[in-house]
This record gives sequence, C-alpha cells and structure tokens, in this order.
Amino acid sequence: MDTLQAERRDMSVKSQQLKRDGYVPGSLCGHEIKGSIPLKIERKELERVLKDNKRGARLTLMLDGKSCNVLIKDYQYNSMKRCYNQIDLQALVSGEMVQSVAKVEILNRDDVKEGVLQQELEEIHYSALPEDLVDKIEIDASGLKLEEKVCVGDLEMAKNPKIHLHTDPQAIVVVVSRVHKGAAEETAEAEETAEAEA
Repeated sequence: MDTLQAERRDMSVKSQQLKRDGYVPGSLCGHEIKGSIPLKIERKELERVLKDNKRGARLTLMLDGKSCNVLIKDYQYNSMKRCYNQIDLQALVSGEMVQSVAKVEILNRDDVKEGVLQQELEEIHYSALPEDLVDKIEIDASGLKLEEKVCVGDLEMAKNPKIHLHTDPQAIVVVVSRVHKGAAEETAEAEETAEAEA
C-alpha cells in the first residue's frame, strides 16, 4: 500500500487559502471517529498517490505521527484547472464491513480484431471486510470473441463468498458488438449492387 502524509486542518483557514498555500483539503471518517477529522494534504503529495490509486484503493495514512489504514472513498478533480479540490478517506477497522468500489480495467483492447469492444461499467460496487477489499478488476479482452460478453457475475470477485455485491450480477461489464454500418455505407453498397445487376 502507498503511504499518504497528511496534517490536521485548521478550520479557520478557508479552502481557497489552503489551495493557494499548496494544499488540498480532505476529511477522515470512520465508526470510531466522532464526526470526521479535517485534513490538509500537500498538493504534490496527493497527486503522487492518486496517480496510481483511485476510488476504492487502500492507503496507509500518516497523521500526527501515527499510521492507519484508510480507504479512498471519493475525491473531486477539476479537469479545467487540472487539480484536486477535495479528498474523502475512511478509516478501516478490522472485522468491520465497508462499502467500496472496484475499478474495471480492460487489458489488450487492441487484440480484439472482430467487432467493437464496448465497456459498459467503470466500477463495481460491493461490501467486504478490510482484508478482502479489491481496488481494481482486470479483464483480458484478448480472448473475447464477437458478441461475447462479460457480466458482473462472471468476475472472480463475484465468486468470493466474503464479498457482497451491490452491482447487479447480470449487469454487462464489457461486450464485443458487431460493427453496424452507417446509412451512407448501406446506400453505397446498394448502389454498387444495382450497377452490377444492370
């Protein structure tokens, strides 16, 4: 697990001032935490960690000289300014179920030679104990054939009795569809056929 360094935030300092000082505001919540703990994290430190960790990933949070395992619950990214506005973390407690998401990653997309690969789901929602959390699911597209699909229930995590799915097991994650010809292509083919018959 990656380590994220954070400090307690002084709530008298507004978010805009924090950002001007090079920090991103955040919060840490959990069943053993009353309310939540406001945080501030150096922007470069957060960018480093979120480069390889997305929603549902586990991290080691360093706060007040102590470490604790946390889950990335959510974050806000400003695509216009290309910066993070906020991050929400949840403290993980052994033996306590937690709701999370697993990011879907499709491997070897270019190996699909026939049809069009369509990804229908980006994330799978589920609940599990901290030791059973899954931050990402990799699907190898190289073996998929035309009109073949992968549903949530086909995934390895769906077969794990320690994981409780919230996403419908029948939901399609990825499918290889036939290429539908556009109206212009169909018209052109019809004209060619007519000319050949004439």
